[in-house]
Amino acid sequence: MINLSKGQSVSLEKRGGGDLTQVIMGLGWDVAKKKGLFGLKPGASVDLDASCVMFNSAGELVDTVWFRQLRSRDGSVVHTGDNRTGDGDGDDEQIKVDLTRVPAEVSTLVFTVNSFTGITFETIENAACRIVDQTSGDELARYNLSGSGRHTAQIMAKLTRGSGHWTMTAIGETASGRTMLDLLPTIRSKL
Repeated sequence: MINLSKGQSVSLEKRGGGDLTQVIMGLGWDVAKKKGLFGLKPGASVDLDASCVMFNSAGELVDTVWFRQLRSRDGSVVHTGDNRTGDGDGDDEQIKVDLTRVPAEVSTLVFTVNSFTGITFETIENAACRIVDQTSGDELARYNLSGSGRHTAQIMAKLTRGSGHWTMTAIGETASGRTMLDLLPTIRSKL
């Protein structure tokens, strides 16, 4: 497993060789344990949202997967559902991607995280985003979000198709916005 830092690229290959075919972007966080900004009280719910934005090679938006659209039109990208509290262990939200079914016109998948309630990442407990090989369950990369600043969103990473395989690049760009739609200008600047 690799702890990602901003701008770092990782080829998405299986351990032992071969390309990955199915990946999961997992997002996990905990309810607040200490008082924070906006009068956040211990035990308060925190609503983070994971999204995937699909682009073609010209940088044009092809499709989106987020809490308002849980499946891409072609079915290659599926969101497991909106968690509005951060309660529970492990990933609170997941986006599953079947890389073999992503349409040929899609060259880039961008993963984002945003705080729908406007709570900043400096007050969110144990927030992390990770990429997992869905076939083996191996965690390939992790990006820690907690304590990262007074922003409400982050452009996490992008998967880029090239020469028959996919490469992941950690973006780590902070932004402001309650939904993926608010983040589109920042996302486009990172293609």
